[in-house]
Amino acid sequence: MELYNSLIKESNSLLEKGRPRVWEYRPGDAWKDIGSSELVLQKDAAYELGAMGKGSANYVLFTSSPELVDKDQILLYGADLGEIKGEVDFARIVLLRVGLIDGDDEAVYRTLKDIEFAKYHVYPEGYMVRMSPESYREQVRVSKQALKKGVSFKNIGANYITAYKKDPNVLNATVIFVTAPGYDYGAMKKLAKKANDVTGTLTHILEGLPTDCSVCALKDICDEVEGMKELHFGVGDKGKH
Repeated sequence: MELYNSLIKESNSLLEKGRPRVWEYRPGDAWKDIGSSELVLQKDAAYELGAMGKGSANYVLFTSSPELVDKDQILLYGADLGEIKGEVDFARIVLLRVGLIDGDDEAVYRTLKDIEFAKYHVYPEGYMVRMSPESYREQVRVSKQALKKGVSFKNIGANYITAYKKDPNVLNATVIFVTAPGYDYGAMKKLAKKANDVTGTLTHILEGLPTDCSVCALKDICDEVEGMKELHFGVGDKGKH
């Protein structure tokens, strides 16, 4: 699973100017999960992360490379939840190392989407998440009560890693939170879209794509993502490219 490696490297490049806080994953650090989505009313909220008008991005990238993802950890670039005083930019980037996934492209696609959908089953108390798949944004409303109890990104990250590692295909998970100003959240959103495009192409590779690149709808993503063109060539007529 190398299709996302270039996107992982681009993500790391966007963050390289900062020095993150790093927490090793411990299952016991996970915040109380209430089992369903919680409505945090505005009057009960301390602030929103990634609110409208602020930068926001959310995406998941996969790899089989231990050089890119070699441990379970939480990284934070910027202020922690207890240090934030108002609305801030926000990004959550998840890097997952997976084992060998058997099956054709459709089976791989379904496995990756099943893993990714784990993010919709994380319900930390006092941490209300609103995602917009179409715009690749994520907004979070944090309750005053959760802050009083001492909630940290260390805890929230542990919730996500616990959820992802329920899937036996996931070997390691790194969850990255970004709240600091000055980062290129627009570029992160573009990477989120590109990651979605890469996953989506897996459902089309076996559907008789054109073997003439000039008329292929996936030309742009094939040109940009290392390994995608080779995957297409593997089921097409190499002589036409």
